[in-house]
Amino acid sequence: MTGDPQAGTDTRDRAIAALAAIAIGIQILEAAIPSPVPGIKPGLANIVTLITLLVLGWRAAVAVTLIRVVGSSLLLGTLLSPAFWLSLAGALASLALLAALRPFAPRHVGPVGLAIAAAMAHITGQFLLAWAIIIPHPHLPLVLPPLLLAALITGGLTGILTAHVLADPRIQRHVRNSAPNH
Repeated sequence: MTGDPQAGTDTRDRAIAALAAIAIGIQILEAAIPSPVPGIKPGLANIVTLITLLVLGWRAAVAVTLIRVVGSSLLLGTLLSPAFWLSLAGALASLALLAALRPFAPRHVGPVGLAIAAAMAHITGQFLLAWAIIIPHPHLPLVLPPLLLAALITGGLTGILTAHVLADPRIQRHVRNSAPNH
């Protein structure tokens, strides 16, 4: 008797939906926390993206990220607003860099390296969109170095948290038999 191939797809789809829901919840909670510097948030929902990438693979990480961006913007009331486009630009830039680093993960680039790279790409993508379309001011590039420093710090934090989550024995039970599907 052979197993149902649809069962594996259904399980994977449920895992992606659950991870996307967790990421949306984290992003909404994070949006409620006031930031001392406008626009700078820890990006804790990216932990879910990194876990998805390392456990389920590239396609699942793309799905979780895009569902998170659209879902959280719907729930926050920012769909198609500048905040949505900035979030999408950052997410797409992060995904592009993660795609380039994918062959090196996790053997040569671990969760911290991936998280820092993704955070730097995220802020760069957001900055480029803001500078090109939303705030095309000639002095705007002066804010990029502090933003990149913040991305370095927050990326390091999310990478460390991702590594801790992946190392947790309770999580290991769920990911032990999962093979990345790039």
